[in-house]
Amino acid sequence: MRRITALALAASLACTGAVQALDLKGLSTEVSPCQDFYEFVNGPWVSQAVVPASQSRIGSFEQLRLANEAVLQNALNELVAKPALQTTPGLKLAATYYASGMDQAAIEAKGLSALKPALQRIDALQQREKLPALLVELGRLQVGPIGLGVRADSKDVRRNALYLGNGGLGLPDRDDYFKTDATSAKLLAAYKHYVHRLLEAAGAPAGDEVVAALLAFETRLAEATKPRAELRDPNALYNPFSPEELAKAAPGFDWTSYLKDATMTSQRKGGVDRVIVGQPAFAKRFAELAASTPLEVWRSYLKLRLLDATADRLPKAFASAHFDYREATIKGLQAAPPRAEAVILAIAGRTGSLPLGLSMGEVFVSKAFSPEAQKRASQLVADVKEAMRAHIKALPWMSEPTKLRAQQKLDAMTPKIGAPEKWPDYSGLQLAADDYAGNLLRTAAWSQQRQMNELDKPVDRGRWGMSPHVVNASAGGFNEITFPAGILQPPFFDAKADDAVNYGGIGMVIGHEITHHFDDRGRQFDSVGNLADWWTPADAEAYKERADRVVKLYGGFEPVPGEKINGRLTLGENISDVAGMPIAFDALQMALRRPGAKADKIDGYTPEQRFFLSNAMIWRAKYRTEALVNQLRTDSHSPGKYRVIAPMAQMTAFGKAFACPAGSPMVATDPISVW
Repeated sequence: MRRITALALAASLACTGAVQALDLKGLSTEVSPCQDFYEFVNGPWVSQAVVPASQSRIGSFEQLRLANEAVLQNALNELVAKPALQTTPGLKLAATYYASGMDQAAIEAKGLSALKPALQRIDALQQREKLPALLVELGRLQVGPIGLGVRADSKDVRRNALYLGNGGLGLPDRDDYFKTDATSAKLLAAYKHYVHRLLEAAGAPAGDEVVAALLAFETRLAEATKPRAELRDPNALYNPFSPEELAKAAPGFDWTSYLKDATMTSQRKGGVDRVIVGQPAFAKRFAELAASTPLEVWRSYLKLRLLDATADRLPKAFASAHFDYREATIKGLQAAPPRAEAVILAIAGRTGSLPLGLSMGEVFVSKAFSPEAQKRASQLVADVKEAMRAHIKALPWMSEPTKLRAQQKLDAMTPKIGAPEKWPDYSGLQLAADDYAGNLLRTAAWSQQRQMNELDKPVDRGRWGMSPHVVNASAGGFNEITFPAGILQPPFFDAKADDAVNYGGIGMVIGHEITHHFDDRGRQFDSVGNLADWWTPADAEAYKERADRVVKLYGGFEPVPGEKINGRLTLGENISDVAGMPIAFDALQMALRRPGAKADKIDGYTPEQRFFLSNAMIWRAKYRTEALVNQLRTDSHSPGKYRVIAPMAQMTAFGKAFACPAGSPMVATDPISVW
């Protein structure tokens, strides 16, 4: 069989504009559907697929992402070549930013000039009382161990609030500072080398003593950082303080002046009455270090964080160091991705949530958007919501008052499909076509100022947080669900395909996102998106019992020897799969009962079988081992295989569809049902 590569498929997609939604030619003849459905559907594909040197994995998501980025690349090249086509602020900024990233000669010529003002301010830190002002300046560039952001108040989503977050760690996970296994030792050694290379390339002290002091400093921060699984508790992350209260809880740092200066813009005088702190223990540790850590360590640390944040936009000495650590060591990449692909990703981010992410979506939609897909997706959302309504009504363990509140939340849920009705105007943002690193800092500063100007003002619920070009979907904080144009394509959605294929593909994605608002975290928010308890104590306890079974189920899977799925970290995603799949399946049954609907076999498979085949195909993937290990350690998503076999094994409909006998691996002896 011909070897499959992501680049070859991307080129094919770019030429044809579509792929077959349900490819049945590659099903296994050696593995039974009742033994391992993922292997039955995807095993032959996985055995033949080759992960390109510049990718960490290959699969349905990656193939469509590359196809979308090929559309973007062609459109951006055209915009750069023909400035007259840059008819909106978003298109103009996208073209300028992209051109700056593609001009590698200009990047080399610029050197560290974009960072020079910030580096000089760091070098000027000679008095401890100047640290808050320096962190304000670096915070505007989104650099440092703490940072301020403005978003909807979790307990009153009508208005924006100020949040204090934390970060500033260079290893992939806070646990890596304390683990002693082979993977952690490899990561630590690579990180030390990375630190040395960045500082040395910048002409800063980079000896072993400097690196050791920086690692000791970061370890102190890591000690006070919550493990990832604990970040799933929204109430634990909601800790309002006045500046005076924060100063008492975290002494050693001038919080009052920091908060006043950081929130000051040309439109507001600065200062707040209240800041919501995500991790008070971290704030306390940070303040201790602000008061006690030698200033030379602070200077080295802040230089490191600035260089790390910008390294992939800097000359080769920095970019190569960044790739060797963040891509080769952590993810296993053997070569850098094509330049255009890397630049598009750097501008928009994986989900298009970076400051100019929506500009990429605007470019994409101008070339590739299907109103028919938007219309069909709207019908799918309606069907899946109706199926969810029936599931809630039939729950044997939930009381009527809680069911009523759940139904009200479902009714209030708002879908965002395809693309925004209005694009941002990016007022005040100016970029330069020959200053890639400078553009990163300009967009960061612009975004930070925009956020501060929105502090205490009403929330814009129409704003999109995910760009339309992205192959993904999301469940947002306002009891909303988002399905970008980028995912409304084969193999997830095909306007020409039968209902079974679409309900098993994008229908399951819809069920998954709806369920996120009822998963272990989402269930704690009400119908308008406020963090508020609407459960009776008995119902909450019954839910937790079912959730704990999901934790145990997934925690038993070991995709890589010695690396099991973290059932607690991945709980929200796993609940949304275990509950979302049967909801989407029931939505298909509703569609098949409509007048004129056809339930005939196609290619020898019933609609029910095609539903499961379609779902398994969207999760096909082949990983580099390093990338898979990193996902298991740091990501809230289970690997694709387990997003197929675990939910399907809980469904009696699956066993019935494929006539699986009791005791088969794909038939759970005591099925888990959450919703």
